[in-house]
This record gives sequence, C-alpha cells and structure tokens, in this order.
Amino acid sequence: MQKLAIQGGNPLRGEVRISGAKNAALPIMCASLLTADTLRLTNLPDLHDVGTMRKLLQQMGVAAEIATNEITFKGDKIDNWEAPYEMVKTMRAAILVLGPLVARFGDAKVSLPGGCAIGSRPVDLHIKGLQAMGAEIAIEHGYIHAKAKKLKGARIFFDIVSVTGTENLMMAAALADGVTVLENAAREPEVIDLANCLRAMGAKITGDGTDNITITGVEKLHGATHHIMPDRIESGTFLVAAAATGGSITLRETRADILDTVLEKLTEAGAKITVDGTSIHLEMSGRPKSVSVRTAPHPAFPTDMQAQFMVLNCIAEGSAMVIETIFENRFMHVQELRRLGAMIDVEGNTSVVRGVDHLEGATVMATDLRASACLVIAGLVAQGETVIDRIYHLDRGYEHIESKLSQLGANIRRIK
Repeated sequence: MQKLAIQGGNPLRGEVRISGAKNAALPIMCASLLTADTLRLTNLPDLHDVGTMRKLLQQMGVAAEIATNEITFKGDKIDNWEAPYEMVKTMRAAILVLGPLVARFGDAKVSLPGGCAIGSRPVDLHIKGLQAMGAEIAIEHGYIHAKAKKLKGARIFFDIVSVTGTENLMMAAALADGVTVLENAAREPEVIDLANCLRAMGAKITGDGTDNITITGVEKLHGATHHIMPDRIESGTFLVAAAATGGSITLRETRADILDTVLEKLTEAGAKITVDGTSIHLEMSGRPKSVSVRTAPHPAFPTDMQAQFMVLNCIAEGSAMVIETIFENRFMHVQELRRLGAMIDVEGNTSVVRGVDHLEGATVMATDLRASACLVIAGLVAQGETVIDRIYHLDRGYEHIESKLSQLGANIRRIK
C-alpha cells in the first residue's frame, strides 16, 4: 500500500494549474448515456474515480476514446443497463447512471451504494423522484431496479438538498414527456456545469444555480463538446496549504466566482488575495488568525473544505469553532490531527480548535478524501516527518497532488 512522506517546514511558492472538477466530471460523463451521438469532454482530471466511471460506462457498451485529459464517448451500442456492486462500492457517484438509463432505455439496475465513511448519503431522494416521474422501482437483492415505458414530467420537492439527487433527476427529466420542476434543488456550481453540458446537447433547462430548476423534456439529445469546470475544492485546498505554510502561490485556470466563501475566510485569516481573470494569487505573511466555519449547502461554506480549514486553525492564533451540518461522521480526521499535537475538542457536530505554535510530524492514517487533504496540509506545516497511510483516497480526488506540491517547493514523496 502506498504512503506519502512529507518533511514539513517549507512555505509553498510558485504557480500551479488547477485540474478539472471531479464532482462535475462524474455526472457529465453519465450524460453520455442520454444520446447515441458523440460527447467529447475536455479538461477531465486524471483521477481514480474518473477511470472507474469510464470503465463502468464502457461495461455498459459506451465507446470511449481516450486522450490526455479528455475522453470522447459514443453511446450508440449500449447493451447493458446494470451498474454492479463491484463498481458502486468504490464510487458512490455510480448512482448517477440510474436517471439517464431509465430516461433513454426504460430500464436500469443499479447496486445500492452501501456504507460511506463520512456518513449517510441516502438514495431515497433519487428513487422517490423517479417514481414521481412514473418509474416502477423495486429494491431486490441489493439492487435498485427501475422501469418505465416513458418518464413523465413532474413536480419534485427535495426534503434535503441533494447534489447527486438533483443531477440524476435533471438528466432523467431531459428526455421525459412534459415539464419537470425540481424544488429545493442543489445550487452547486457543478450542477450548473452539468446543465450547461445538457443544454449543449439540446436539453431545455432553466433555473440552474437557483433552488428551483425547470426542465422541459425533448424527444432526443445530440452530441456536443464540453469543457469541464475547474475544481473549486482543489483550488481551495492549495490556497489553504499556502496560507498555513506562510507561502505565496498563484493558481492558474481556476475561477474565483465559485470560491466566494473560501476566499472570504482566507482573507479573514490574514491572507492577501488578488484575482486576475482565471488566476488567483494568495500571499500570507505571519501566523494565520483563527476563523470559525459552519458547513451548509451552496452558496454557504462547503463541507469539502471543512477539514482543510480545521488544519489552518490548528496552527492559527486564537480559537475557532468548526461546525459540520452536512455529514455526521466528518470529524474522523480530528483523532489523526491530535497525533500531530493539535488541540481539538469535539462535541456532537461542533469542534473547538485552539491554535498551537507548531505541529509535530508522526505517522497518521487517512480516513476519507478530504481528511487525506487535511493531513497533507498538516504534514506541510509540522516539524519533522509526517507519513500518511491509505492515500488511495487522495488519488480519487486530487490529480498528481505530490508532483504539484513538489513544484511549489514542498518536500513530499510517495513511498511503498
């Protein structure tokens, strides 16, 4: 099993290119199931999850022509409408094939995802939405089996804001008869990116980016070319890493408009931030100030940046509260940070972090994707060597993170 070894103490300096967004790429790849024509996706990140989704689509009969950071899909010979447990258990985003398959072929069989380290992510919202559109759904032998002669437009209200639920039903509604209205829909930039791709394919969608999305179904969708948006979580992670190490970095090929709350909190922590087109520059001098954060659905503070800001608070001046409202088990990195000398008290969904002068290197274990990123930042600021075990989580969501950090001056290497 591979590990990362980090010798801390080097401020990050220089420029780094931000990759395409994993959370936008995965649903947009599933959009290839909606048409027999060619869908060309550019700016795809080289990630384990992207590879898994490509293999799943190929297993269903989608042809995939691969080039550097791009794939051309063609779904004219799809003959398998099943997403097996072996695929879904490693990547919960596989549930996103459900809506497109039922919409185009009238049949889909997708494994239930099973447990998730960071907490419950119920799929009942996907099921209820498809049922409202006329699908007959049975749960049998650990699989969701959905059938429909033709999906019908419907008004669907989400009890809980769900990003994948919104995306799945938006794709299903694109080929349904009539008008579908998604109320209390997710407003994330990745949802907008999917809507942009679907519109390029001929879908009729309005209201994306708000909590009320309207989709007027069309008879069929056609091919398109779509450029995947930059990864706002990778952008935020590198900015926090630079702030924590007292560095000065420039992110290229990113967007500031999808990072509003993160940039506000970094400014509050004492960072100087300037934006120039698709570049963001951050400079940090001196010790950061503690900043309290509370996660909530977009446009509030993103849960995927909670762990990174907790590390920043660990070595900041003062105390701060970190409140997690999205996932019930997303403080598993706390125990590992304590091994490095962090002072964190947890009660329920609230952590109180008291900043210390420095962290000390040790061997730690990653428990999920964003916890892995937080431990990398901790290793960058800790005195001595930090070894991070189970880094396969990192490869699911960060493209070549050790080489990118190395070009910024970090002393980091991958070991077996």
